[in-house]
Amino acid sequence: MPKTNATTTLNRSLGFWSALSLVVGTVIGSGIFFKQSSVLDSAGSTGSALLAWFLGGVITLTAGLTIAEVGAQMPHTGGLYAYMNGIYGKFWGFLSGWMQIAVYGPAIIASIAAYLSILLVGFFKLNGAWHAPLAIGVIILIGGLNMLNNRWGAAFQIVTTLGKLLPIAAIIIFGLFYGNQDAFGQSLHTVTQSTGNFGVAVLATLFAYDGWILVANLGGEIKNPQKILPKAIILGISLVLVAYTLVSYGILHFIPAATIHRLGEQTTVYFAQSAFGTIGGRLLNIGIIISMVGCLNGKIMTFPRIVYAMAKKDQLPFSKQLAYLHRKTYEPMVATTVIIAYASVMILFFNPDRLSDLCIFTVYCFYVAAFIGVFLLRKRNAGQPRPFSTPWFPLTPLVAILGALFVIVSEIGSDLSGVLLSLLIVAIGIPVYYLKKQHLRD
Repeated sequence: MPKTNATTTLNRSLGFWSALSLVVGTVIGSGIFFKQSSVLDSAGSTGSALLAWFLGGVITLTAGLTIAEVGAQMPHTGGLYAYMNGIYGKFWGFLSGWMQIAVYGPAIIASIAAYLSILLVGFFKLNGAWHAPLAIGVIILIGGLNMLNNRWGAAFQIVTTLGKLLPIAAIIIFGLFYGNQDAFGQSLHTVTQSTGNFGVAVLATLFAYDGWILVANLGGEIKNPQKILPKAIILGISLVLVAYTLVSYGILHFIPAATIHRLGEQTTVYFAQSAFGTIGGRLLNIGIIISMVGCLNGKIMTFPRIVYAMAKKDQLPFSKQLAYLHRKTYEPMVATTVIIAYASVMILFFNPDRLSDLCIFTVYCFYVAAFIGVFLLRKRNAGQPRPFSTPWFPLTPLVAILGALFVIVSEIGSDLSGVLLSLLIVAIGIPVYYLKKQHLRD
């Protein structure tokens, strides 16, 4: 491995459109296409389901508005890790980063790739033995793309984001103008017993909106991040909110609630085939594949930046190697390789879906801490100018905090054993932190 020039730094070349496409692209994956039935079943009626999608978006938007103020004051590589480090110190910063790179990031990448391979196997009518090789192959290909100059990964993100908007636009337009169902007044109670409640429905939508904060991991590569980062986060979440709500309305306006309940995850495919014929279903599958590829690209582009940021502070084993940047591409080559290798191992030996679910609780714990951080920073930096100020303060961050607490409480109530296991995963990072700290002293 060639030695890194001491002056080699991340390439600050990403503009507004790249940042915006990362926000939209890392949020919109497969959830909006496959979760219509589960949200409706939990909400109990079409009106409540639409309200759940809208309310989940509003809560997410308040989170984005809050983090925008924090991020504008700390426009550094690492996102949530950098914020926790700056607000609460190295220990809590390390734990937030550890949680993301030890399980959450690689598991999210692995689970998206696994779902993508299922679609690819079905689309090309391949043997089921191709699931793991295809998932790993996609991860390696996209990882390789992101080892080139970051402009390539950003350009690919823009293209896939535009591609995924086409099926979304088709669903919205056809549903709005050709549907004849009551999108607000249908109830499932006359058909079947609802399987959840409104809170569970909102919780499902919050998970579908998650991922927007990952663009902050590229804070050190965005031009004028104090201005671009807040704009990209706020506009990106707003666009997703509108898209999710209109897609849901279009589907509920076109397909009866009882049929949606019966179809389950096949609801959107049924919509496409009914609206556009058999070929429409295949075209929608292509759109979903593009959507998931773009989402996967955003994750692979952003998570290695956390590894790099922690390694730059010498907080990880083999920090010198993990902090390596290629002299020509300015990319964290080793960090990216480690993340894609780790995700590939998860595909082969673990259930990445379960692993990523386990970390939802801890991710939201750190979200709450970051949201509270906006109050601490205002007190700490009283009288100093801010690049961006959260509107409707303190109401906006309070809504964000309450939304995150809702997720935390819901997780404790529904999966206590998973919560305890996720806390154990975070706790494993504590001895790593102190061993590394002791090594630096010696």
